[in-house]
Amino acid sequence: MVKLASAREFRTYGPGLAKNRYEYINAGLYLIGSVLLVCGMVAQLWPEARLGLLLAMSALAILLLVNLHDLFAHLAGIDFRLPLMAFDLQLAFVEFAVPIIHILGSLLAFLAVFFLFIQEEKGHGYFKLEKHALNMLLSGTVLWVIGSIHNSCQIYERADGHVQILQQCVYIPFLMGSLSFMLAAILNYHHQSSEIHHVIHLLGRTWIWLGILGSLMFFIGGLTNLIKVFKMQQMNGIRLEKLRGGAHERLASAREGQVPLIMEHHHQTISHHQPPETKVTLPPLPTPYKDVLVGQTGS
Repeated sequence: MVKLASAREFRTYGPGLAKNRYEYINAGLYLIGSVLLVCGMVAQLWPEARLGLLLAMSALAILLLVNLHDLFAHLAGIDFRLPLMAFDLQLAFVEFAVPIIHILGSLLAFLAVFFLFIQEEKGHGYFKLEKHALNMLLSGTVLWVIGSIHNSCQIYERADGHVQILQQCVYIPFLMGSLSFMLAAILNYHHQSSEIHHVIHLLGRTWIWLGILGSLMFFIGGLTNLIKVFKMQQMNGIRLEKLRGGAHERLASAREGQVPLIMEHHHQTISHHQPPETKVTLPPLPTPYKDVLVGQTGS
């Protein structure tokens, strides 16, 4: 259950008040989702574990909304100009890829918990869902780890030092929490493949305790992310990381309705390489003597 943590200038999109409100809602929803996930994992220790499944599904649904907003926020920040990703690779592999990977992972985890809840409600007639649930739970946590690794591969050249420290404090707990859930899913899958369990007993004690640890890591990362968002909003885009590789200049020129600077430089280079035109001035042709006499006679 992870989300994108970025300190890009174009993340601060839209009007000031609306932008701040949406960013605080995004960070607050993630924090609420992490609390629900902690409660859901703890509730699975009780004999009646259906409440834990419901809380876990609610947390994963909130995470889906948060990552959808992260994806929309960064696309809106570049005016949905996808060709800019060819100039800034971090834009493609982090700001665009991370939310998509997290959405897929959260969707798989949500479906896995949902299948277990259906089987718990309907009885033992849905044993085929057990294997699918375990496979999707394992695949979802692996995608969380991949997204967390992508999230950690961010390079900042101009961002403020405090923001970079907060960035480290956000995605390191996210990575640790993702690794905890992946390890829990692997151990739980290995344990359930050697023994026969059904319904809620598919989630063993190892899954629960490692899940509690991972959920606490997500909560710590979400709390730090809320502080980072507050810090970024105070900067109003100043001392934040810009697009690199000429993407920032192209975006600014496109918003002003001008020709991109790279295209201007290309045209200037072509004009410099063209040879100058040489004009040849021909001397006036001499008028024949016969034509002069005819002209004088006519006058």
